[in-house]
Amino acid sequence: MATTTDPQQTPSAGSLGERLRVPSRFPYRTIAMGTIGSTLLMLAALGAGGILIRDPILGHGPLSWIRYGHGRILANVMLYTGFALIIWAWVRLGRYALAGRIGSRPIVIAAACWMAPLLVSPPLFTRDVFSYLAQGAQLLNGLDPYANGPAELAVLPDVVQNVHPLWQTTPAPYGPLFLLVAKGIVSVTGNDMIAGVIATRLVLMLGLVGMLWSLPRLVKHLGGKLPITLWLAIASPMTVIHLVGGPHNDLLMLGFLTVGVLAALERKHVVAIVLVTIGMLIKPTAAWALPFLVWVWANHLPGDRKVVNFFRAGAASVGIFLPVFVAGTWLSLGSVNLGWLTGLKAPTLIANWMNFPTGIGEIFYSLVNLVIDVEVSPFVTVFRAIAMVGLFVFAGWQWWLARDGGYPAIHRMAIVLLAGAIVPPPSLPWYLTWGFVVLSAFEWRRRNLAVVVAVSVFVTLVYYPTGEQALYDWWFMAGVVAASVYAAASLLRPDPLGIVAAWRGKPVEQFLPAEAPRSC
Repeated sequence: MATTTDPQQTPSAGSLGERLRVPSRFPYRTIAMGTIGSTLLMLAALGAGGILIRDPILGHGPLSWIRYGHGRILANVMLYTGFALIIWAWVRLGRYALAGRIGSRPIVIAAACWMAPLLVSPPLFTRDVFSYLAQGAQLLNGLDPYANGPAELAVLPDVVQNVHPLWQTTPAPYGPLFLLVAKGIVSVTGNDMIAGVIATRLVLMLGLVGMLWSLPRLVKHLGGKLPITLWLAIASPMTVIHLVGGPHNDLLMLGFLTVGVLAALERKHVVAIVLVTIGMLIKPTAAWALPFLVWVWANHLPGDRKVVNFFRAGAASVGIFLPVFVAGTWLSLGSVNLGWLTGLKAPTLIANWMNFPTGIGEIFYSLVNLVIDVEVSPFVTVFRAIAMVGLFVFAGWQWWLARDGGYPAIHRMAIVLLAGAIVPPPSLPWYLTWGFVVLSAFEWRRRNLAVVVAVSVFVTLVYYPTGEQALYDWWFMAGVVAASVYAAASLLRPDPLGIVAAWRGKPVEQFLPAEAPRSC
């Protein structure tokens, strides 16, 4: 397991090239670069992010120019510049971690510095937080968020009008416990949207605390290296920009999930089932983890009677799950209202090719439409249905292969969580964190980490900063793919195209790291 402190580094007295290969013991410049980028994101979001319809700070004052015309163009340029700086800093930090030159402390400090400006930023790449507040306001005012959308609210006009038009009339797709959290936030912040967004972020940061506490311990069980784990799960742009900058309630769910998985591995199975069930009451997708925890429990029971142990662990798990589920639902809604299960269908209204069954359906529609005039919906519906059947078959097979418990069960659980983010519609960028956060505690090969870098950059950029999708802006998407590939290549080789070296007038070899391990 990797050390949690920075290893000692003694700069050589050799050539300038050799000295350049050894970064400073603490990566001040890299952290500062990402912090500048994050600050630019925060400032630019005032004009290019998920801005309020009626902003009490900018409004129609002297700074409102940043939201219109050339001011908005400038804000977007500033925002993407800030994004590039964060990615650059994150990739540099990853190279240092892979080379074993930094421990976990600089990575945690870097993530904290990059997140800090975003705590007070307008929402980035999404407007979901406005829906959270509106659904909490429905519950606060005695309305059922699982029956109707926020448009039914006759109070708190600023809360309602900032909800995206698509979600104005759709029921909440979140667990009842999260709506209780949102209700508590709105009861304090009321119609003040800026305070509501900031308060939501601060509450969701509790999930980050849970991840920071559990991941170092998970690494001991799952064989990863702590600096790489924290670099992937905490400092990643999917966490910094999407989960915190968004913000998204997946962050709170992941806190309960990771602590619950740790509890299962440490034979605290009752605690594990309780915590993951609570995570499910926040974001229902945590339910994918529960069947795998049964296998972990069964294999911790004494004796060689595997079938008996499975039924004992399964019965105990159900016996814990049901009262926690019922109590959490009753506490949140005042009744055992299971309408939130039907609310899970609401996000399927989003249809784009990032969800690959939807994309396949659109391709077949386009081919058939060349011959006859047809509607796109039947094609998308059919391929989505086929993919869902395939997902359940795949999940069932992974669950069966996990019957020996332990390390393999958690690995297969994480793969199913990742599949659950990719296959069912919609496949939203931040959903990938469900699987990646757990997988980060395993050992990673260097080239696989490069793939993760490419995916992280890609999924962060496929939506505009306003929260609208960019997936059908093909020239923009070509730029996104190029940036993603370049970032991935930069993890394997600094300055892969020799751009920085040419600008400085020095050979590329001076910027190469010393020999690093092939896997982390």
